Amino acid sequence: MKKTLAIAATLAAGLFTAIGAAHAHHAFAAEFDGDAAVEVKGTVTKGQWVNPHSWLYVDVKESDGSTTNWGFEFGAPYALQQKGLTRDVLQPGAEVTIKGFRSKSGKPYAYAVTVITADGRTFKTGGAQDAPAGN
Repeated sequence: MKKTLAIAATLAAGLFTAIGAAHAHHAFAAEFDGDAAVEVKGTVTKGQWVNPHSWLYVDVKESDGSTTNWGFEFGAPYALQQKGLTRDVLQPGAEVTIKGFRSKSGKPYAYAVTVITADGRTFKTGGAQDAPAGN
């Protein structure tokens, strides 16, 4: 009986640890700064349409003439598709404007809230429940 109880307690502790780690991984606030809104214009270099978060990489020309490749976290591919946003819309070479929130690290990556294509189409891209509504 004691052995069965010990095994059950160990399994329960492991389950709660795994749930906490999964929640922290997907939490907006763990990695992005809700007070650091960012808007960039650039050229798509690569898209990764993978679960649980898609990523879009964009070359952005800086004021000094240099180019920085930014990474933007999007929602899951299926959720994006439901909004009309597919990889066909964001092919390498496409010009886009992306609004979102910068990483806490200050490195050139951010959580995307909105992407606007060169022809003016606007798509909501985020999916994190704890993310700010937009900027």
